[in-house]
Amino acid sequence: MPGTAHAGAPRPGASTVAAVVELSPYSAEDERGVFDWWVTSDLSEVARGGAALPAGHVLGIGGASRTLAQLTIRRPVERVLDLGTGCGIQALHAARHARVVVATDVDERALAFTRFNAALNLSPSDGVVETRLGSMLEPVAGERFDLVVSNPPFVITPREAGVTEYTYRDGGASGDDLVRDLVGSLGSVLTPGGVAQLLGNWEHRAGQPWDERVGSWLAGLGLDAWVVQREVQDPAEYAELWLRDGGQTPERDRAGYETAYRAWLDDLASRDVEGVGFGFVTLRRREVPVVGTDHDGDHPAAWVRLEEVTGTVAQPLGATIAGVLDAVARWADAGAAELLEQHWIVAGDVTDERFHTPGEPSPSVILLRAGGGFGRTVRCDTGLAALVGACDGELTASQIVAALAALLEVDAAALAAELVPQIRGLAINGLLLPAS
Repeated sequence: MPGTAHAGAPRPGASTVAAVVELSPYSAEDERGVFDWWVTSDLSEVARGGAALPAGHVLGIGGASRTLAQLTIRRPVERVLDLGTGCGIQALHAARHARVVVATDVDERALAFTRFNAALNLSPSDGVVETRLGSMLEPVAGERFDLVVSNPPFVITPREAGVTEYTYRDGGASGDDLVRDLVGSLGSVLTPGGVAQLLGNWEHRAGQPWDERVGSWLAGLGLDAWVVQREVQDPAEYAELWLRDGGQTPERDRAGYETAYRAWLDDLASRDVEGVGFGFVTLRRREVPVVGTDHDGDHPAAWVRLEEVTGTVAQPLGATIAGVLDAVARWADAGAAELLEQHWIVAGDVTDERFHTPGEPSPSVILLRAGGGFGRTVRCDTGLAALVGACDGELTASQIVAALAALLEVDAAALAAELVPQIRGLAINGLLLPAS
């Protein structure tokens, strides 16, 4: 297998060496620089000669692992929880910016791989990785963490005979209940200012928008919450994906494949599932407690955003996510006066695009486009475009609004009221930055 070595051992009476684990190269870069590791796991499907994976398979570094690693905020912290560690790749990443990493899993073999990979790759300057056996948050009950990362067993699998459940991807819950319950419980282990980042799947059920359904999981948590849906698959695509992921194909066992495939479709149909969303969730406990999602006296409101982002993003996104959370803490609850008295500058990756109808002097469409992160595009009217164009740090937003009102011959107070929420949105998304 190109780029991969296999640790092997001679079997009694054999004249050849057979691989018993997989040893794969892994390179990445973080705030401390570039690093190169060798990571062990169970043999992949390819290394097993195309045979179906066993139920207790310990997965190596796949696309989901890499995605989560690039989403994670890489700031120095005291304690990190890697929930459902698998072969330990998230724990190893976290050890480069945390003093202590607690890695949990329901599979002792996974924890053994994590311990070995930590011993193989980490240096004395890295944090300590502790492993604990147990389900979900049980091994860390009563403890608090500055960062929680999790690639949990989120796959929506039918609980029927003939369908193999894999420890690394199937948590034993019905539908998407595991992700729902995990989202609802993570606040209990976060320190003030602590952040949780996890991957997940969620069901799109007939008659209910996905963001309304997933949004109901966040209600009353008292946490800032950001859910990003990156992809949606219909039930047939979803069943095919995870059957093949486990090495089950019609070429190898048509009868078994068709039985499992039908079970998958029947299970999703029983809950009126029209599609399954793939994405990630970020939760943050603010330094100052929040109450629900509505303002309540002196307490700020929780910031909640659910959105679909299906286009290309500029990975790694960890710094972008951290920047948005910082901006939420500073600007989400700021009053109009504070936003207007700020000196703003335009982020360096933002461009202004204008589209003209032939023969018309004014543009019919004005777009502000961020070049990095999520590549956000904001459609502007003339007033907002003019304000952003004048944000060079010299004048306050209030001074710019007053000048625009005079130029456009409109009421300054009305123009300010219209622009304040848009300024807030641009600041939270990083298109406008405070000059100081």
